[in-house]
Amino acid sequence: MTPLPIVRTVADLRAQVSAWKRAGLRVGLVPTMGALHAGHLSLVTLVKREHDKCVASLFVNPKQFAAHEDLDRYPRDEAGDAALLQSAGCDLLFAPTVDVMYPTGFATAVTVSGVSAPLEGEMRPHFFGGVATVVAKLLLQCLPDAAAFGEKDYQQLLVIRKMVADLDIPVEILAGETVREPDGLAMSSRNAYLTPAQRETAGLLNVIARDAIARIEAGGAISPALSEAKAALAAAGFSPIDYVALHDATTLAEIRTPTLQQAARLLVAAHLGGTRLIDNFAVRSV
Repeated sequence: MTPLPIVRTVADLRAQVSAWKRAGLRVGLVPTMGALHAGHLSLVTLVKREHDKCVASLFVNPKQFAAHEDLDRYPRDEAGDAALLQSAGCDLLFAPTVDVMYPTGFATAVTVSGVSAPLEGEMRPHFFGGVATVVAKLLLQCLPDAAAFGEKDYQQLLVIRKMVADLDIPVEILAGETVREPDGLAMSSRNAYLTPAQRETAGLLNVIARDAIARIEAGGAISPALSEAKAALAAAGFSPIDYVALHDATTLAEIRTPTLQQAARLLVAAHLGGTRLIDNFAVRSV
């Protein structure tokens, strides 16, 4: 089998995508930071359902890491990732260097207000500026017909959709469902950091969250359900717990009513050892 083609410059990326489009083909993009798993590959599948060609990008974006975070140890395996992408039906890998993405003198940042403010915006104030900037660049470098992002990073998905709408970037944003391990843990590249004992505990995040959701969807009071979920996570060994929160599914505004009256999302961020896990779940109104 011929290896997956890899391009490393914007000019080469645009040349291939332009050739496909001149041939009347539809092109989709899957942006990644590598360390791929079945969740990433499901986005390739999602793109290929309605598009002729799929481009994946592989770039560990330094602008979305704070100085104390795991940029240096973030898992990297380009050859392994390329093989996985090829097996999923990807047609081209764009793997630029930092100098290509942020050349000397780069001085522009993209900020998305509102939906980026709560939750991750409070815990990691640097994060969404870095995400919005790199995604804007990738979309403009590739100019695909569509780009796919996972619901596992739900707030990120909403930030990207808002940015694309506000800046009139002509790209459809597709959302892929969260892919989970058999015990319900959301697949994540950072799960590789967990020890075997921590990995066993990590599955409880899904169990505890779904118990809270069942109570809320049955008409139970929101505040006690969230408080008890947070206490259960702490008892299981998660510490610190950044948030267990219920927010509007569209605006991400915090829900403050005693019981649920609208479509919502339960969002969780908690640490297990040195690994920070995030997850989210749809919650139906009563």
